[in-house]
Amino acid sequence: MSKIECMPDNKNLSNKTIGVIVHKLDSYFITSALKGIEEGIAGSGYELIVTHSQEMMGKEVANAQLLFDNRVDGVIASLSVETMDLRHFAAFIKEGVPVVFFDRVGETVDSDRIVIDNTRCGYLATEHLIRQGCKRIAIITSNPERNVYGDRYRGFRAALDAYGVPFNGEVLILGDHDKEAGVDAAGRIRRMRPMPDGLFITNDLEAARCMHALKEAGIRVPEDIAIVGFNNDPIGRLIVPTLTTIDYPGYEMGKTAAAKLLDHLSGRRAVTGNQTTIIPSGLIVRDSSLRAMHAIV
Repeated sequence: MSKIECMPDNKNLSNKTIGVIVHKLDSYFITSALKGIEEGIAGSGYELIVTHSQEMMGKEVANAQLLFDNRVDGVIASLSVETMDLRHFAAFIKEGVPVVFFDRVGETVDSDRIVIDNTRCGYLATEHLIRQGCKRIAIITSNPERNVYGDRYRGFRAALDAYGVPFNGEVLILGDHDKEAGVDAAGRIRRMRPMPDGLFITNDLEAARCMHALKEAGIRVPEDIAIVGFNNDPIGRLIVPTLTTIDYPGYEMGKTAAAKLLDHLSGRRAVTGNQTTIIPSGLIVRDSSLRAMHAIV
């Protein structure tokens, strides 16, 4: 099912509740965003109903139906990796219930979107590896049809093109960012001939697992392979070497999403807002990518 059915009459009713749909709960980025949302609505009189899709569109649709049935006044959502059909959110807009997307966003629903510039960040991560002397760079990422991963991949390719670094399909590794993905990716990296000397991994937990598996196989980081992650997860400061990453300001994104939604609910902005807000982000350089420092002169 990809749309809400049997919709109750929501008009002119308020339960002083805001529904939140996220794709997972075991994520530092999401917990930071939820903290920002919670603090953003503090003192407004609204309460939160938080649901998560476990990265499944079907569960996301069911969550949307649950929130609609509970007559929430507004929705803040970050889409599952599977979700491309957004009719279950269009139904809220049709009934005058504002929706604000953050992080993983939809383009076909008339709503506000809170994002970082994922394309620029993908470019910065790849450019950094190139400037460290990497000449064969692989990317480990997830579904490129999901906006965040597609944009990071576009930034990766743009940096390779700008610096004249060759690309072939072998260095694109797609996975689900689950617990085994980093280990599986490390195995694929080790079998490549020649092996990459740089990795851009679009999730820090996967980067940490991949790095651990490579080191267990005797591959030195960053001397043999320089690694850049994405998210600024706390694990990046604990592993050895510490992980170069892209800052992912979940708290700021969540708080901004809450502020936008409250603007809609207070009447300061129309329900059918269509504004994209870009939260500043950038590269955080740590030891895992500093290959040039270890080069033999």
